[in-house]
Amino acid sequence: MGAYKYLEELYKKKQCDILRFLLRIRAWQYRQLSSIHRATRPTRPDKARRLGYKAKQGYCIYRVRVKRGGRKRPVPKGICYGKPVHEGVAQLKFQRSLRSKAEERAGRKCGSLRVLNSYWITQDSTYKYYEVIMVDPQHKVIRNDPRINWIVNPVMKHRELRGLTAAGIKNRGNGKGHAHNNVKGSSRRGNWKRNNTMNLRRYR
Repeated sequence: MGAYKYLEELYKKKQCDILRFLLRIRAWQYRQLSSIHRATRPTRPDKARRLGYKAKQGYCIYRVRVKRGGRKRPVPKGICYGKPVHEGVAQLKFQRSLRSKAEERAGRKCGSLRVLNSYWITQDSTYKYYEVIMVDPQHKVIRNDPRINWIVNPVMKHRELRGLTAAGIKNRGNGKGHAHNNVKGSSRRGNWKRNNTMNLRRYR
């Protein structure tokens, strides 16, 4: 086995002594830093490489800290105007994952970079920490590499805001099999529209 395989196997056992110690130390270290900052190198190089990272020019890693827990409704003094059915404040759940939220924050922070993917690194009682792989679409190395230059296209701007990254696709409920019948062919709305639109041929 290569070194990356050893790392991969190690991370499959997060309750082992060595990893519990490492994750606790890392959580302490990242708590002292700002909520979004650039990392010099990936904390989990094996995971980053599996998600498309390469240690060359044009790629960079941003570390993001996200508050754990549900989403409280942002209303002053808990006053929700309208019908009683919508008056909840506290026990609401955000419809996307914290990883998706981390990608969004990194993408907003670095508007000129493209979000490729992200992965979990550690967590404590209050925060979850993620590393987001970012790509510079202006860099010659990226533009000349046929494996990654698809991300240079203008349609790839802010993929993370439109649910096109791996985390976003997962939150949209897309997938294969009978469990995903209601999102067949792009999305829930797309599926509904296709099933409820009457297409009549001109000569019939």
